[in-house]
This record gives sequence, structure tokens and C-alpha cells, in this order.
Amino acid sequence: MSGSTFGTHFKITTWGESHGAGIGAVVDGCPAGLPLCEEDIQAYLDRRKPGQSKFSTPRKEDDMVVIQSGVFEGKTTGTPISLAICNKNQRSADYREIASYYRPGHADYTFDQKYGFRDYRGGGRSSARETAGRVAAGAIAAKLLGTLDISFCTYVKSIGPVAIDPARFDLSQINENALRMPDEAAAKCAQEYLQECIQAHDSSGGVVECCITGVPAGIGEPVFDKLDANLAKAIFSIGAVKGFEIGSGFQAAHMKGTAHNDSFYSDDKGRVCKKTNHAGGILGGISDGSEIIFRAAFKPTPSIYAAQDTISRQGNNITVQIKGRHDPVVVPRAVVVVESMAALTIADLLLANMGTRCSHISQLYRT
Repeated sequence: MSGSTFGTHFKITTWGESHGAGIGAVVDGCPAGLPLCEEDIQAYLDRRKPGQSKFSTPRKEDDMVVIQSGVFEGKTTGTPISLAICNKNQRSADYREIASYYRPGHADYTFDQKYGFRDYRGGGRSSARETAGRVAAGAIAAKLLGTLDISFCTYVKSIGPVAIDPARFDLSQINENALRMPDEAAAKCAQEYLQECIQAHDSSGGVVECCITGVPAGIGEPVFDKLDANLAKAIFSIGAVKGFEIGSGFQAAHMKGTAHNDSFYSDDKGRVCKKTNHAGGILGGISDGSEIIFRAAFKPTPSIYAAQDTISRQGNNITVQIKGRHDPVVVPRAVVVVESMAALTIADLLLANMGTRCSHISQLYRT
């Protein structure tokens, strides 16, 4: 299977299946000398792990990470960093029935068409559990970016019809409610909505918003490796994502140029600033130094207990009810996945940017 590697300079490869012995990632290209321990990575994995509320799958996994290589005496060595997470609470028998048919909204049919074979235990590589490896790797990227004062604020913007109100925006609420919404009132409404979905054997979609501060101007390439294009690829690689927009996004199609263009000005310290940020912090594929803001739309969890029409592997029309342990909504746990993929993207392009000017090279190698 190809396609399990992401990045060019800060490169990760994820491995493992939902119901295999374990999952993880190998990070290659992380510079030597970065202070790193398992606790740094565990903090990110704890934001993603299942079983933390009634709105996530009841599967119980500690998701304890083990650094197997690439770190010595508390610092990265510059060699590949291998990260492993054991699977301990698999219940593969819950999925044996689905070996005979294709679940609506899942990759069962497409995997069969591509490989002629599939791991039906929780979806194998197409399972959302694969994202644990991304999060472990993303924690390292985020720590590297943190040394440059680049930080992330990521949260759930909406669940189903319930959206946060900017007038009630409260960052402290992100870690105070199970839905990771920075609006206490909206979180309560969303919980009521999700409870209705659960009682109806249904699920909900939602939107995650990510704001990145501290990215210097000049990161990203002007053609195929644009920063926004690479961010889009990174976010769309998350299994349940169906939409991506940056800055004003789709709303830009309804605006005039006089409204959408961000006017520049110089502040009292001579810094280049913008009066607005409809571009979302990226112009011509290159960061402009302002806050990068993007959103990811997630589809409803496809594993629902309600009766659904599908076909068997033999092509017979059947009706099924999906068993197993599943999230009624994925966005609360997806927050850290989105943040991790964004960190990996920026770390990769930031390292690529080191050789774009002769002055950069001279500064690096001349003593």
C-alpha cells in the first residue's frame, strides 16, 4: 500500500490497523536537539483518545505512546523517530458480520475494488483510529514550531445546526465541555441535539476551525506547493473531511473585490499589517505574517444503528444495522487531528524555506 507517507522535509509515515497489534508513526527529518519526551506526545493523544464522554465511542484505549528511536537523553538525535501505540481493547467479533457486505458511507466497497481484499475489523487502515499516529507525529511538529512561537487554537465551530456565537466566544470553554466548543451555551444546545441523534440511531456532522499565530511571512511555494494547497491536502487526508475553506472561504464568491481585498498598512513599529484578513493569512500560496484561519467540514459518522440499504459482496440488495462502538459525532476528537496535520504541514514547508535565499544559507553556514 502506497500513500501512507506525508511531507518532504519533515516527513511522517503512519502504520497499523484499527484492530491490529498496534498503530503508530515514524517521523523523519526532525532536527536534532529538540527537547522531547513521551509526555509531550501523550498530551496530544489524550485529547484524541476514545471513551471520554457519551458523545464518543465507548472503546477504551489508553493510547499510551512509546518512543522507540530517535531520542537520546531527552533530545531528538536527527534520526527517524519511531512512535508506537498498542491496541488493547479490540472487539473484532463485533465486525465479523460486515465482511459479507458493504457499509454505506464507508470505504468497504472501494477497498475491495482496489485491493480485492479488505480488513473488515473496524475498517483497517481506513479506520479513524489511524489518526492516532498522525496526532503522535503532529505533537512533535507542534513542539518544534513552539520553539519559534508558532501556536495553534483549534476548536469545534459547529455541530449539525448548532454554531458558536462570536459574541459568546470563550477560549477557556474548549477544554471545559466534551464537545470542545468555545461557547458554553452553544455546547449545551449541541449536546441536546446529539442526544436526539443518539435516540434516533443517527449521527451528526460538524465544522472544526483552526487559527494559527506566529507563522512568519514567506512560508510556502507559489505554484504546486502553496501553503494553502498543502494545508487542504493535509486536512482532506483525514477520512471524514468533506470540505475545506480558508479565510472568507466560500463566502468570497459572494463578495466584491473592494470588500474582499485586505488593505496593508504599517504600524507604529514599522511592521507590515492588514486591516482585514479575508485571505486567511495566505496570499499567492505564501504566508503573509497574519493569523492563518481555516475550517474543515466533517461528515456525519457513517456507522449508525438505523436500518440502511446496501448490497452484499455478491451483489444482493440487503438491509443492515451497523453494530459495534462508534462516535455519534467525530468533530470533538477530530480537533487535535486537524491541529496535528496543520502543524505537520507548516513544519515541512518551514524547513523547505531555509534554502530559498542565499542570505539564509550564508547565515546558517558562515561563522
